[in-house]
Amino acid sequence: MESYDLTIIGGGPGGYVCAIRAAQLGMKVALIEKRDTIGGTCVNEGCIPSKALLDSSEKFFKTKNELGVHGISVSDVKLDLKKMMDRKLKVVKELTDGLDFLMKKNKITVIHGTGTIQKNEKDKITIDINGAKKETIESKKCVIATGSRPAPLIADGKEIKTDGKTIIGSEHAIALEKIPEHLIIAGGGVIGLEMASIWVRLGAKVTIIEFLPEIIPHIDRQLREAARRSFSKQGMNILTDHEVTEAAVHTAGVAVKIRDKKSGEVKSIEGDKLLIAIGRKAFYDSLGIENTKIQFTDRGCIKVNPKTLETDSPGIFAIGDVIPGPMLAHKAEEEGVMVAENLAGKPGHVNYNAVPFIVYTWPEIAWVGRSEEQLKKEGIECSTGKYLFRPNGRAKAMEESEGLVKIMADRTTDTILGVSIVGPFASEMISEAVIAMEFGASAEDIARSFHAHPTLSEVMREAAMDVEKRSIHG
Repeated sequence: MESYDLTIIGGGPGGYVCAIRAAQLGMKVALIEKRDTIGGTCVNEGCIPSKALLDSSEKFFKTKNELGVHGISVSDVKLDLKKMMDRKLKVVKELTDGLDFLMKKNKITVIHGTGTIQKNEKDKITIDINGAKKETIESKKCVIATGSRPAPLIADGKEIKTDGKTIIGSEHAIALEKIPEHLIIAGGGVIGLEMASIWVRLGAKVTIIEFLPEIIPHIDRQLREAARRSFSKQGMNILTDHEVTEAAVHTAGVAVKIRDKKSGEVKSIEGDKLLIAIGRKAFYDSLGIENTKIQFTDRGCIKVNPKTLETDSPGIFAIGDVIPGPMLAHKAEEEGVMVAENLAGKPGHVNYNAVPFIVYTWPEIAWVGRSEEQLKKEGIECSTGKYLFRPNGRAKAMEESEGLVKIMADRTTDTILGVSIVGPFASEMISEAVIAMEFGASAEDIARSFHAHPTLSEVMREAAMDVEKRSIHG
């Protein structure tokens, strides 16, 4: 029986990063992955393929609708959806091939199959693997990194199940062979908005049904409203405070009944596809949890020690979507590094107050830390500064002047407590705010730091100056 220092079950971003860092630190590592390829949901059917389609669809939309203002005339713009999908698959394959290379480079044993924990003794965890061949291995430590799966849509006590054709999940929505005439989306969160962006740009009518009073409720209210206005201008019909009560598939598509939560009115919407995108839930099927002492939170996540990420079963750790916290690939990666470094006697840690969130719509949406509303709710007095992209020279030159940056800083110490961005390349700009918060920077630190001209980053600096109401160009 083969023995390892560390075995990781799940080859997504958290799992493979944990494996690489542990191998770098001298451990003998095994990585168990049920798919034929490394990368998990993120690389294979989530983050990466969706971003490939978002980029392609954005280029199509801009070519068709926005190049004229730059003096570029393009006529008879055509969409080759199959080629667009083929490019997406090429991007995914290049990344999974790269991950295979990294596994070999770091001498990590990759075992394809389902890992089930059979015994958990001190410094000896026995794991059965059911794959192309059945085998059993032993490991001193084990990390559960099995990620999450789409949350089911329960309507009036009954689950509306996907069939992969008419009622679909996000994995189907990134592989459609033709543009839907009317795509109905249950869920106005990150996944729902990104899928809506892809297909509305390509010509579909899109209706979003959101259970909550607002889309993306965690971002600052002012920026959320700006984003919603932009989405509405793009053609998305967003119905907040509504719930899906029934979905009936018929020959022409699907009839979706929705209820207005305020008035109680029920109406039916006809579409050819219903995408269920109401969130995700922790996935740990077939792990052999019953053979361990692992406990769960009241939200169905694996309970861990927040300082070490060790479960209640000694020697077994858990990271990523299966434990509490945001279900983000970069959060899982940092947790994987933390566990590997702690096991090697190094001071690994994760600063959960500086985890960035991004929605890859256009304009993009990004935030880190807390919003003004959250700070007020917690009784923390803050000063705010904001600045629009509209006066920014680079934004004007790009014809991308929509959106703003808002900074929340402690009223007494000026320490940055949160930053929210709606605008061009917000996904890249947020990194400055993350680094600033990691180092405990003040708004004045950003305000007094050089920001090259002309760049979009100047909007961040102007917002920081506006915390003291001394913005130069505002």
